[in-house]
Amino acid sequence: MPFNRLQRREFLALLANGAAAWPLTADAQQFATPVIGLLNGMSADTYADRMAAVRQGLADSGFAEGRNLAIEYRAAEGHYDRLRGLAAELVRLRVGVIVTIGSSMAARAAKAATTEIPIVFMLGADPVATGLVSSLNRPSGNLTGVTNFAVELAAKRLQLLREIKPEADVIAYMINSSNVVSEADAKVVVESGRAIGCRIIVLRAATEQEIDTAMTTIAQQGIPVMLQGDALFSSRRDQIVKLAARHAIPVMHANRASVLAGGLVSYAPDVLAMTRLAGVYAGRILKGAKPSDLPVQQPTKYELVINLKSAKAIGIAIPSTVLARADEVVE
Repeated sequence: MPFNRLQRREFLALLANGAAAWPLTADAQQFATPVIGLLNGMSADTYADRMAAVRQGLADSGFAEGRNLAIEYRAAEGHYDRLRGLAAELVRLRVGVIVTIGSSMAARAAKAATTEIPIVFMLGADPVATGLVSSLNRPSGNLTGVTNFAVELAAKRLQLLREIKPEADVIAYMINSSNVVSEADAKVVVESGRAIGCRIIVLRAATEQEIDTAMTTIAQQGIPVMLQGDALFSSRRDQIVKLAARHAIPVMHANRASVLAGGLVSYAPDVLAMTRLAGVYAGRILKGAKPSDLPVQQPTKYELVINLKSAKAIGIAIPSTVLARADEVVE
């Protein structure tokens, strides 16, 4: 049916209004502020230094929060069962990238929530063995990131702890029982202990009270302890350091910060440098890079940190052969 004069006028007006709106829509999309989601299993306070490192990595890529970038923060406060819901929130917000720090469980939750939004992880587990990526060099799908292969560090930490306490033929290994990779980690540590003639007792703790109970058990048996590289024990470092001092327990920590806070010894990569690299990757993805084209990165340097003041307080003499290899000594 042909238009009458009034219909034709309305149609032309509609076209004109629509045409005028198109450039405005394109401009709005072009200058829209990108948003990333930052997901972690603990509290914001626990990982304040790591979140700062992510922001620094983003700055290295030209993105500054509040200027040309917005960040949506989500923290599970130690309740790992909340991670899936928090990841789903970030997906509903349609963030440009999700960055997960400090836990393989956060990365797994993000992966379960989306196959489209790019995910950059920073974790200690093997991302291939845990099914996050198919390959380190060419990760498939929408994930890439940084890993320190914490379980592989366990053998080295065990050897160092044995050097510090050479008479110890039994060592406790404390794991977070709520972490899905903990039992697999414990199996590797038990095997590593067997290889050096040391029996490993696995103790499980997922709460503040359970940490107290585990440390009391260790004190009663008079044996040293190695901590799993888990966010829970990082967040409870002050509690563990105080208990170790009270019961004179030699503790091998999984991060430098715990030794600076009064712990005995740690052997670990530079976690903040790793986390900063995760921020760099997120920035590259915002600029158009694909996660599958960004190889999973690994640290190249590991640091042995020893607190001599803490050693003296619990009556431990650090062998000179160990001190000579220390990258940092707290006195």
